[in-house]
Amino acid sequence: MSVDERDPHSGYKTTGHEWNGIKELNTPVPRPVYFFLIVTFLFSIGYWVLMPAWPTGLSYTKGLLGLDQRASVEREVAQAAAARAPWMNALVRTPYEQALADPALMARVRDTGATLFGDNCAACHGANGAGAPGFPNLRDDIWLWGGAPDTIAETIRVGVNSGHADARVSQMMAFGRDQMLPQEDVRAVIAYVRSLSAARAPAPSATLTRGAVVFANTCASCHGARGEGIQQMGAPSLIDSDWLYGGDQETIFQTVWHGRQGQMPAWEGRLSASERRLLTLYLLDQQRRRQ
Repeated sequence: MSVDERDPHSGYKTTGHEWNGIKELNTPVPRPVYFFLIVTFLFSIGYWVLMPAWPTGLSYTKGLLGLDQRASVEREVAQAAAARAPWMNALVRTPYEQALADPALMARVRDTGATLFGDNCAACHGANGAGAPGFPNLRDDIWLWGGAPDTIAETIRVGVNSGHADARVSQMMAFGRDQMLPQEDVRAVIAYVRSLSAARAPAPSATLTRGAVVFANTCASCHGARGEGIQQMGAPSLIDSDWLYGGDQETIFQTVWHGRQGQMPAWEGRLSASERRLLTLYLLDQQRRRQ
């Protein structure tokens, strides 16, 4: 077959390829394709000249327009901060109780606080603040270190076991692992503690008697004589239904045997004083709205 052969219907030459009687046409590229390729090429040249485009090692070509996305974002963030400044400054000056009673101010706290909480706290305490094993629930009225506004704000500022100079420090000792108590005493004190809690788990009287002695000699100095907890030490109450790591027998055994040392980062230096105050009000509001 000759490559000079022309298709009688289209008038285009064939390429000389044929498959089962089907001949391939040497159809020219449509002119609009060339047009758009040229336009695209010219656009790319213009973009390279006008916009930041080419890396130069330590920097990049700035472009004739001098556009900088980083500078744009920084400018937008600064504008947003300036827009928030009036009510954020009012937030710092307003006492907690007065702020909580101001509907307009608290509407802003809920809106901005939700974002601030999600960006900084939700990874540990959950998106809704309900907590998880080892991470306290922030929506109830049970606080390890106290639920007064200034106390919450201070906990946020300095953290717990955080390394901050003023950090709150608390640790549950490993009574079994470090051979401070034999396993029989550990089992007995667990039974006694579970009998104190809201679950009121039953146990033999002899076990409870032994557990009460162990508790008085070993645990009461931190958790209180009745197991009510001591907030100044971050020691939780053992007589309610709220358990930081879990209230089943095996989890409590792991807690007593191996000990616990929770951590919370210090947010001073990461969040401004006004942002920490905003978070405090947000948490208080969430607790109040849940009740």
